[in-house]
Amino acid sequence: MLRSLVFVCLFAASLAAGGQYPSRPILLVVPYTAGSDADLAARNLAQHAPRYLHGQTLVVMNQPGASGAIGTLAVRDAPPDGYRLLLSRIASQVILPATDRKTPYRASEFTFLSVLEINPYVCAAKTDAAFSSMKELIDEIRKRPGKLNFATVGDGTLQNFGPQYLFSLVGLPKDAAIGIPYKGSGDLTVSLLGGQTQFACSNLGALLAHFRSGALRPLMTTTREPLNDLPDVPTARNLGWPQMESLAAWSALAGPPRLPRDVVERWTDVLAKLARDPAWLAGVEKIGGIPAIRSPAETDKFVRSQYELYEQLAARLGLRQ
Repeated sequence: MLRSLVFVCLFAASLAAGGQYPSRPILLVVPYTAGSDADLAARNLAQHAPRYLHGQTLVVMNQPGASGAIGTLAVRDAPPDGYRLLLSRIASQVILPATDRKTPYRASEFTFLSVLEINPYVCAAKTDAAFSSMKELIDEIRKRPGKLNFATVGDGTLQNFGPQYLFSLVGLPKDAAIGIPYKGSGDLTVSLLGGQTQFACSNLGALLAHFRSGALRPLMTTTREPLNDLPDVPTARNLGWPQMESLAAWSALAGPPRLPRDVVERWTDVLAKLARDPAWLAGVEKIGGIPAIRSPAETDKFVRSQYELYEQLAARLGLRQ
């Protein structure tokens, strides 16, 4: 009788443990290489979220390839149990399917849990460049069409969309300056520092240390308000191009389609606590981000609006394949 009672109690305890999400480590897939903006955001989340996950860990796994499509697709096709999640990025989640019809997933197919942070978008040049402002750069391009170049990380990327969109706003053709593709934001920055490219628009995190050292000069941000780190740098709105405010990188947390309600609710609670966590907030600031935790519904709406924006931009700029 006693042995039977012990067995029943142990069985009930195991059921309770199994029904509590999460009851084992969670795999967080990053569809880009180690050291990328996506990777830094994932590791910041993995460092601090376990405090609110019953002590369970987030295991970061880099699964790069095909402009982020390989890792993204792996999560889309994973079992909808909450144990394989995606560090979603604007490039792989939105820009890739908006520009390439062959992308094997749609931006809206995932269960979005929250935006994590927004990465301010900044245009920059080497400090000793012949121009010292965005207006002077545009004037230089007008005088010498097709002679200046800018660094990108490929056609269907934010680093390419920014200059191309700006050209369209100021009445310049899309080949007014020539885009030079690099493998990543690190190589993009090196090209600016070495003088191989004359300007670039990219995430603040990739450029901030070089602004602080004086090696690079920030020309414009696309944030609505001036950045704390760059208080004297004009915003796109200040310069007469408020449409550029739509351009900014971001990270989000997502899961496969049909993620169970209890998993979504658990993460909603975890992320609400994380939004008030000084250590996570400091980590976001360190990687050049602005905290942007929001509800699953708000995140879903945001991602859909971003997809529509880049689909329209791709069509307008002739970048849709």
